[in-house]
Amino acid sequence: MGLRIYNTLTRKKETFEPLISGQVRMYVCGPTVYDLCHIGNARSVVVFDVVARYLRQAGYQVTYVRNFTDVDDKIISRANLLKTSPEKLAEKYIDEFYLDMDALNVERATLDPRATDYIPSMRRFIEKLIEKDLAYQVDGDVYFAVGHFPGYGKLSGRRLDDMEAGARVDIDAKKRNPFDFTLWKAAKPDEPSWDSQWGRGRPGWHIECSVMSSELLGETFDIHGGGKDLIFPHHENEIAQSEGVSGRAFARYWMHNGYVNINREKMSKSLGNFKFTRDVLKRYHAEAIRLFLLSNQYRSPIDFSDQNLKEAETGLDKVYTLIMRVDDKLGSIPKTGELPSGEYFDRFCRAMDDDFNTAKGIGILFDGVRLANKMMDGEQNRLSPKIASTLKTIRDDLLRMGTVLGILSGSPDTFFNEKRSQALTKTDINESRIEALISQRAEARKAKDWALADQVRDQLSDMGVAIEDRPEGTVWKIEKN
Repeated sequence: MGLRIYNTLTRKKETFEPLISGQVRMYVCGPTVYDLCHIGNARSVVVFDVVARYLRQAGYQVTYVRNFTDVDDKIISRANLLKTSPEKLAEKYIDEFYLDMDALNVERATLDPRATDYIPSMRRFIEKLIEKDLAYQVDGDVYFAVGHFPGYGKLSGRRLDDMEAGARVDIDAKKRNPFDFTLWKAAKPDEPSWDSQWGRGRPGWHIECSVMSSELLGETFDIHGGGKDLIFPHHENEIAQSEGVSGRAFARYWMHNGYVNINREKMSKSLGNFKFTRDVLKRYHAEAIRLFLLSNQYRSPIDFSDQNLKEAETGLDKVYTLIMRVDDKLGSIPKTGELPSGEYFDRFCRAMDDDFNTAKGIGILFDGVRLANKMMDGEQNRLSPKIASTLKTIRDDLLRMGTVLGILSGSPDTFFNEKRSQALTKTDINESRIEALISQRAEARKAKDWALADQVRDQLSDMGVAIEDRPEGTVWKIEKN
């Protein structure tokens, strides 16, 4: 059937047909850079990173644009609080965003425009709206006249007549309609501003994305994405502005990811119930965080909890352990180059073709892990050629799924060493003490002093250290915080 995407605009799944065969043009609203990124923000970034990854592996040439809002009321307010300039604050948090997203193995967008680089284009765009009687000027401010755009509300399903003034907008006596929104804000003292035909000022938030997307992707493009909180008013207003100027459909497929919740409430800075991505990265492996964020289908909410993250980390342990087992059985198998597709990757692609259902895809990944473990458990010594071939195909399928999901990017040894190092930084456990105890246990086993060997194992277990005896020696890892 091919790829089907749930389109927020039509409220149904639709077969994906790009405007240009073999090419996908996608715009996703990026961060307003006034603070560190929290894990709720990170979900949107990871979700659309996987969307881009999957489209590319499916053979599409993807142009992915994710912007930075680097002029905004929040930026100005925070800069004043910290006694710095809005420009310096924005630059700092753009750098911090990349630090966090690189740590989460998020691939860079094709283009990452900054709003302040498009001010001249925004002025021209606003002028066109005024010419079309879709905007008006009052005392240096310019507003979009929502009542003049017949399709207003089609994305969110809201009827303008039914909306109550003040529900989600600021009351402003200068507006003709309470839901008219700002395109250009007249300059205020000590705020960033630019010259315009209406006087010095700065753009409103909504106009920024309309201009950057149309400049870089065209008046009509394939996919527009973001969090569900952006459906109204941001994306609704983008449609009104963009289609008001061009007279054409703006984005053909609208995708919106669900929230990350804490105690059944949306995680947000305004509610004060957020977790910075950086802090979560200190406690959990980056790939476990990705696995957690993708463990529900992207449109569904997901509950942030230590238990859910620990389950994701345990699951990742199982995958890497299986890959290690297969490698030990079959010898070193290079991961580079084009990997052949087997049954499990084909099933994974069918799940992803159903509106990027990563939850189902991850379930298929673990189906492959379980079968491979069962096959090896059933083989006493040397593997038969048929079993060996099947195991290699499953292993390659897992790695290919991992490429789409942004996990399994390193060797098992690297993964477990990173986890061990991370765990040690969270505890008072001394690595040399662990190694000494393991040596003591090895000597006890050599002397057939099984009671002492068991006693040392129990001591290590109480410390939160799990050990595994292998032909080449004993390996260990931290199992609990």
